[in-house]
Amino acid sequence: MLTYDVDIWSIRERKGRPKPFELRWRAGERPHSRSFKLKVQADGRRSELLAALRNREQFDEQTGLPASEFEALSTPTWYEHATAYVLMKWPKAAAKHRASIAETFATVTPAFVSSSRGAPDSAVLRKALYGWAFRAVQADEGPLRLRHEVEKPPEDIAAALTWVASNTVKMTEVARSERLRGALDALSKKLNGKPAADNTVNRKRMVMSNALRYAVERGTLPANPLGRLDWTAPDKDDEVDFRYVPNPDQAAALIDAVKQSGRRGEHMAAFFGCLYYAAMRPSEIAALRSADCTLPSTGWGELVLAGSRPEVGSGWTDDGKSFEQRGLKRRARTATRSVPIPPVLTAMLRDHKEKYGVADDGRLFRAAQGGRVRSTEYCNLWDAARVKALPAEEAKTPLADVPYSLRHAGVSLWINSGVDPMEVAQRAGHSLTVLFRFYAKILKGQQSRANELIEKGLSGG
Repeated sequence: MLTYDVDIWSIRERKGRPKPFELRWRAGERPHSRSFKLKVQADGRRSELLAALRNREQFDEQTGLPASEFEALSTPTWYEHATAYVLMKWPKAAAKHRASIAETFATVTPAFVSSSRGAPDSAVLRKALYGWAFRAVQADEGPLRLRHEVEKPPEDIAAALTWVASNTVKMTEVARSERLRGALDALSKKLNGKPAADNTVNRKRMVMSNALRYAVERGTLPANPLGRLDWTAPDKDDEVDFRYVPNPDQAAALIDAVKQSGRRGEHMAAFFGCLYYAAMRPSEIAALRSADCTLPSTGWGELVLAGSRPEVGSGWTDDGKSFEQRGLKRRARTATRSVPIPPVLTAMLRDHKEKYGVADDGRLFRAAQGGRVRSTEYCNLWDAARVKALPAEEAKTPLADVPYSLRHAGVSLWINSGVDPMEVAQRAGHSLTVLFRFYAKILKGQQSRANELIEKGLSGG
């Protein structure tokens, strides 16, 4: 309890003691004292207490400290606050968001250390923070706890956790602009030091802001300090590099090369077809069910997408699976998205269903044991297909270097074909803002066509 009722007495000397000079004072009903070896030390401390009293500071009755000192003493460190935030957010957070929190905190925590003395190797520290400090587990018949409190980490990880717990600054220090700038600069870079994508920086900055808002909620900070910080991320162009997006002939050749890559490639060809002809995300294809598909024998079909299965890692999910079942990205959980599909994909999916059937839950694409198709599996197939389908010189370039290039190619095809941007965004599951940010060059290239149509209308013909 804080009080203004404070008396500070003169220093008395008790001879024959190791620390003979005793400073005594009273805060409320409780007396306090502290002994010093030298009188000048006792005088200095008495002057500090008197200064606090003159400044109209309250004193804490239990400790006898001025309010400013008591607050500094009781303020948690960044590490203590960050782990508390993880435990608070974990129960209701999606697995992807849990991993994002851990990734963000593992990135910024080195900017909040008070000393580099005895610091562990940076790779070991990151592994300790991401995989142990900021990951929660449900203990048997007990409360949610941090992983390192339930499982025994390797010795180097345990040593790194001990070091970081003792060497992060108080939250009041975190709120200082120079500390925050260092953390935000760290968020704006990849591990290799290159600039991170805009959406990655924005996502991590939001996690950081939410953690600081939680400090306000707990009474640790008076306000979110990010609001007063003048900082912008270094310029980074998120626009797709269309030099390396496959054209329709190349996309068809790559999908055919997948189909020619043995039994597994034949089974996965339609998966890659969905990436290109329907511009679906891999997580959406993994959740695609037979009931979502309208596949007539001729003409256009339709997919009604209702969910996704993003791959996230077993350490972040409640059931220990390497994926989670979610709604569509940035949509309400019950939202759906209709995607008309051309005859070529309609035929591919119909043939796939007839040849391979569906999983017990109706999914079209599954691993050998029935689970989600892993990214390592379809990425390996893609790497082999590139070597087969592309000339040697092109295979050495970033042309279609990842399966996701097919989604970019599909969206690019729609725009170049003159499809209205609003319709393109709807089919791809984008917002218009995202569509214009990633595909600005193609959209700008459509201006001449639009100008011709407007001119034709103005001339009455």
